[in-house]
Amino acid sequence: MTMSWSVLLVVVFGALLHASWNVIVKSSADKTLDTALIHLLCSLVALPVCLYVGPPSAETWPFILGSLIVHVGYYFALAGAYKHGDFGLTYPLMRGTAPMLVAIGSFALIGEALSVMAWYGVASICGGVLIIGFSKAWWSHRKAIAFALCNAVLIALYTVMDAKGARLSENVVQYIAMLFVLDGWPFALIVFLQRKGKVWTYVRMRWPVALGGAFASIGSYAIALWAMTVAPVAMVAALRETSVLFAVALSAWLLKEAWSMQRLLGTAAILSGVVALRLG
Repeated sequence: MTMSWSVLLVVVFGALLHASWNVIVKSSADKTLDTALIHLLCSLVALPVCLYVGPPSAETWPFILGSLIVHVGYYFALAGAYKHGDFGLTYPLMRGTAPMLVAIGSFALIGEALSVMAWYGVASICGGVLIIGFSKAWWSHRKAIAFALCNAVLIALYTVMDAKGARLSENVVQYIAMLFVLDGWPFALIVFLQRKGKVWTYVRMRWPVALGGAFASIGSYAIALWAMTVAPVAMVAALRETSVLFAVALSAWLLKEAWSMQRLLGTAAILSGVVALRLG
């Protein structure tokens, strides 16, 4: 199984969507509450789609339930990483290490082997993402690093689970819709109960922006899951992490962050990996 140009371009667009909703979270005053609100809105947006297409096949439910459990852990680890370290430190570390774990996991659990060129592409994208996020601050934020690396494992777990479930599904839209309908509630309810009186004031102020983030989040992961049914899981997972490149570009444009030589080197490595994935 290889990756066509059309699939590659669609996944890259999905990476742009992923970067967009992460920049929305990054720009918010309360990142944990924003994450909860965006994913709760994802559930509400996905509900009419789920009602229209119907439930997924019975054999996919163990993967949906397993993914939901892992996602709750993912959201808490994400909040912990952002609590103890900056976005620019934790996000690249999470997203840069996860694809290599996905590549290993998809080989072990799905039996999906990659060519040498594809392995180079995965490694190059991971390396580029880590280069973009690397700083001396890594060594002085041990808790942030621990949360980020824990989250990378969780990202790899739910990616492989959802890829297997999407492939087993008779209709990938049914799987995606049901996953989003159920996914937003557990974490959001926990966060809302913790914040109590602060929630509704924040929701009234933030929901239009968060709704845009919800559409971007759904679009991003729906594209990724669809692509994993027609292309190797590890290649899609790695290509999806070009979102870090888009996040850097959007941060430079919207948040006026500097574009350094380090980021240029990371960008070159990511682009080299994208080409390798297509050739692989």
